[in-house]
Amino acid sequence: MMGFLVDMDGVIYRGNEMVPGADRFIKTLQWHQIPFLFLTNNSQRTRRDVAMKLSYLGIEIREQDVFTCAMATARFLARQKPRGTAFVIGEGGLLAALHLNGYAVVDESPDYVVVGEGRTVNFEMLEKAVTFIKNGARLVATNLDPLCPTRHGVRPGCGALVAMLEAATGVKAFSVGKPSPVMLRAARKEIGLSTAQTIMIGDTMETDILGGVQLGFKTLLVLTGNTRRTDVDRYAYQPDRIFESIAEIDPIELIKEFETHADPRETEMALVTDE
Repeated sequence: MMGFLVDMDGVIYRGNEMVPGADRFIKTLQWHQIPFLFLTNNSQRTRRDVAMKLSYLGIEIREQDVFTCAMATARFLARQKPRGTAFVIGEGGLLAALHLNGYAVVDESPDYVVVGEGRTVNFEMLEKAVTFIKNGARLVATNLDPLCPTRHGVRPGCGALVAMLEAATGVKAFSVGKPSPVMLRAARKEIGLSTAQTIMIGDTMETDILGGVQLGFKTLLVLTGNTRRTDVDRYAYQPDRIFESIAEIDPIELIKEFETHADPRETEMALVTDE
């Protein structure tokens, strides 16, 4: 059985409004017990917070149906340096994920400077981060998205903050969020899918679709977010299918189509890369 990794902002909702038909798509997955996982490059919220937001919009899911870049970042750091320390520019979702994975959040001599989204960033925090990085702390970004959507428009995102720190220190950040294979591979494994069984749905070519293409997933682009149909041709990589919105996707028929036309060579290659 194939399953879905589903981006959220621009696919399931826009701001505080659900994309019409998104609830029907998710109910179909739940009714037919098709594996799925919501992905977000926003590190501010915990998975429980995200599940609650979807509940308010009329989509009932479990906490474990959500996978955030904060979770991916914390798990990555825990593998790299168990029980390490981090100076954090970010909010609750990132702090909670780090603590859950055995990390201490500190203000002196951290192993890592970890950057996520935040509404309370100030120059004192950035000054400390620069000093720590200059003194040897490794710079890790939860994502490199330059803008963060808000109900009033946009504000500088994690990528913008990271670019400032990179310019000030001359150190390149390691990013864990989409399109990084670190997050997408972890998400695939979270719901027990192989590469050949994974379908990525997103609204952004540079993150969702790029990440899916690089890992060999099937990719579906929806046009309810950041990408227009006329934008697609300028990219060297292409999604497998393009839809006006997630409401147009019939997951049952789509899975049948992909399974029927599966290329055995792709399946063999996927088996090599699944671990």
